This record gives sequence, structure tokens and C-alpha cells, in this order.
Amino acid sequence: MVLRLVVASDKFKGTLTSAEVADAVRVGVRRVCPGATVVSVPVADGGDGTLSAAVAAGYTHVPVVASGPTGEPVRSGYARSGDTAVVELADVSGLVHLPGGIPAPLTATSYGTGELIAAALDAGCTRIILGIGGSASTDGGTGLIAALTHSPGSPTTTAGDWEQAIACSRSLGLVTARLDGVRVVVACDVDNPLTGPRGAAAVYGPQKGATAEQVVELDGRLSAWADLVAEHTGRDLRDAPGAGAAGGVGFAALALLGAELRPGIDLVLDLVRFREHAAGADLVITGEGALDEQTLHGKAVAGVAAASTVPVVAVCGVNRLEPQQLQELGVSAAYALTDLEPDVRRCIAEPRPLLEQLGERIAVDHLTMARTAKGLA
Repeated sequence: MVLRLVVASDKFKGTLTSAEVADAVRVGVRRVCPGATVVSVPVADGGDGTLSAAVAAGYTHVPVVASGPTGEPVRSGYARSGDTAVVELADVSGLVHLPGGIPAPLTATSYGTGELIAAALDAGCTRIILGIGGSASTDGGTGLIAALTHSPGSPTTTAGDWEQAIACSRSLGLVTARLDGVRVVVACDVDNPLTGPRGAAAVYGPQKGATAEQVVELDGRLSAWADLVAEHTGRDLRDAPGAGAAGGVGFAALALLGAELRPGIDLVLDLVRFREHAAGADLVITGEGALDEQTLHGKAVAGVAAASTVPVVAVCGVNRLEPQQLQELGVSAAYALTDLEPDVRRCIAEPRPLLEQLGERIAVDHLTMARTAKGLA
């Protein structure tokens, strides 16, 4: 029998993609166990990396040029398999697409995300999986809805044109008609309402560059938008858990797209068929850039460990969790780049050789005994 392990890691943000993490671990493992089968299953928590995970799972990338958060063209796209499309908000309307990295708290828009959804609908997709992490805007999803109500020959809603967005979005009946027979599932890991002290503007606005005065203005805009939607639908969902996600995109998805909200990592694990790949494995290796308190609340490592029925270890850049916390997650051990190289700057600049060494350590610590048990020593 051949030893088999599955590497289901998130990206190491700013350094390695999920696939690159898996490849480095594979190289290290095979230095110790040359015959081991190493299966790469890239995962994400519903934010950036979701599109790449879908493509790695066999979805086809469909390129689309759409509007970035401040209106500039962005080369983006969606992933498709059959009638299912995967759309990643961060890939078109995310913070990473702000020109020069300069925040635009009052003018950033989710319009481009709506353009991607519209492209998928026009191509015949009837199931939309939408990852909404990493948003640059606090527009309540007005941009997204405006893109879905936009018709050829009508003015294009521009970033930050709130009045025009509201005007376009008053044709809300068009959204209902366009989404008839379409199922929308949203990856969402927060329970914030749309407005108020725990709302999109108050909690996440400052992270997107909003001043105290701008937070008040944004919250007022979101309240006005919620009033319009409630008048149209007869339901007021501004206080629904998750309505404040992605600057209010969660609200628009719930109230106007009839979306179902699911934890991001759970949705992605189903998308990439993680449980099928992990069945019968000797070991699952998961990971992310940092293991910390956020890991405990629905991040990739926690989700992979919860879904695994075989032993799980984690690789990371830095580990800030205690052994007991790891055990409670279902992770038997954590291997950090900083265990080998205390200089964090070098870990960021040259992570791959260090990660290969961690792969060797994991093989020695966990696979040698498995080899003996299988009579492969």
C-alpha cells in the first residue's frame, strides 16, 4: 500500500498561493518518503483565493473585463462548471484593486461584482456561488444591483455616484426577473447587520479608510437604501445576520437575490470536494499564513480540521496558538516557518525552502510510523 496525504491549505498571503504551498510541502515530504502520494486540494475561506480554488478543482476560468472599485477596468472573470459559476468579489471589487492602494471610502463600488454575475447569467449559469470577503466598498451592494439592472444603451453607473446607483436600483423588479430560477449561495463569515453600531459602516468603514464623519454619512446612505429595498420587497432585512458583510453586499444578496448565506470555508470545501479527496488518507496537512485567534473562528484551518476524519497537522508562517487551542481545533501539531527562521522578513521573502523543510519534518514525525504500520519501512 502507498502512503497518501492531502494538502488542503489556504494561501500564505503575499507570499505563496495555495497550490505553491502544497507543492513545497510535497517536495519536502518526498525527500523522506519518495513513494508517497501527495494530493493538492487548494482551499480558501470565501475571500481572495476562492476563484483559484475553484479552478484548481476543475472549474474553467471565464475571463471578463469588469469595473474595479473606483471604475477602472480590471481583468477578472468567473469560474464555471456546468451551470454553476463561482464569483469572487475580491478579484474585481476588492481592496487590492484600489489604484495605488489609496482608500476610497465614499466612492468605491461593488459594480464590477454585479458585472461578473451578469456575465455568468448571460452565459446560462443558474447557480451562483459568491465569495464576498475583501471588499473595498461600503455601498450596500447598490453597485452590484445597478450592474444587474443595467441594460444596453443606458448610462453606466460610475463608482461613487450614489444618486445614479439609487436611480438605477429603483428598477428592482428587473433583478427579480433576471434571477428567476437562479440559486445564489454566498460565502459569509460575519453576522453584522447592515446599519447601526455593529453595521457595515461603523465596524468595517474605518478599515476601508473612512473617517468618523464619513462613517456617519455611509451609515445614513445604507439606511436610506434599506428603506428603498423594504418598500419594494415588503421585508426589512437590514438587521439580518450577515447583512453588513462586504460593505452591505450581504444585504443586497439576501434582500434582492434571495441568497443563502453559508460559512465560507464550508462552502469552499464542498466546492473542491475535499471530503472525497481526504477519504482514506493517512494525513491531512492544512495551513495559512498565521495561526492566531482569527483561525479559531471559521478560517480555513479550522474548517479543514472539522471536516477531516483522519489526523490533521498545519503549516503556517507564524503560530500564535497554544497546543491546547490546536487540539481543540482538531490539529495535532503546527509547523511554522519561524520555527526554522526567526527573521520574519526572510520568511516572507524566501518561504519556499523553509516550507520544504517543514514538509520533511512532517514526514519524519507523522509518516514514518504510518509506513511501518503499513509494512512499507
